[in-house]
Amino acid sequence: MRSRFDMQLEQLKLEMTSMGMLCENAIAKASHALLNCDVKAAGELPELLNQVTQKERDIEAICLRLLLQQQPVARDLRTVSAALKMVTDAQRIGTQSGDIAEIVAMGYIREIPEGLPIREMATAVIHMVTDSIDSFVKQDGKLSRNVIEYDDVVDDYFNSIKHSLVQRLKTQEGSSEAMVDLLMIAKYFERIGDHAVNIAKWVLFSLTGSLEFESA
Repeated sequence: MRSRFDMQLEQLKLEMTSMGMLCENAIAKASHALLNCDVKAAGELPELLNQVTQKERDIEAICLRLLLQQQPVARDLRTVSAALKMVTDAQRIGTQSGDIAEIVAMGYIREIPEGLPIREMATAVIHMVTDSIDSFVKQDGKLSRNVIEYDDVVDDYFNSIKHSLVQRLKTQEGSSEAMVDLLMIAKYFERIGDHAVNIAKWVLFSLTGSLEFESA
C-alpha cells in the first residue's frame, strides 16, 4: 500500500513540474510578445493556457485519489493538501500571463520606453515561478524562503515602473494608451510574483505544518 502511495506521490511531483514548465512558458511567451511588441505572438497564448487548465484538472484528480484512496497521514497529508492549493495559484499565473498577452494584442504598445525595467521584472518573475515549483518537487524549504524574500525585488521593479510611467503620463511623453497598458502589465507581473510567493509558502506549510500567511 505504501509503495503505491509513494508512486502516486512521485507522479504528483512530476505533474507539478510539468505545470510549472507550462506556467513558465506562458510567462516567457507573454514577455516575448510584450518586449518585441509582437501582436501575432500574443495571440498564441490561448492554446497554451488550455494546457495549463487541463494540467490543473489532472493534478486535482491525483490529489483527490491520494486523499480518498490512500488516507495519507501527517506530512504526506500536508503535501497533498498543499499541492491542491498550489495548483490554484499556478493556474492563476497562467491566466494572468494570458491577460498580459491580451493587452499586447490590442496593439497600443509599439515600443518599450528606454530605461523602463519591465524586461528585468519579467525575468525576475519567471525566476520566482520556477523556483517556487522546484521547491515543492525538491521539498526545499530554503528555496521556498528565497522565493518569498525575492518578492521584494519584484515589488521594487513595479514601483520603479509605476513612477516612470506616471511621470510620462504627466508630461504626455508617448501614447497615453500605451503607458496605461504598460502599467497594467507591470501590475500583472507583480501579481504573478505574489502567486509564486503563495506557492512557496504552501511548500513551507507542507514541510513544517505552520500556516502563518494569507493567499494573495
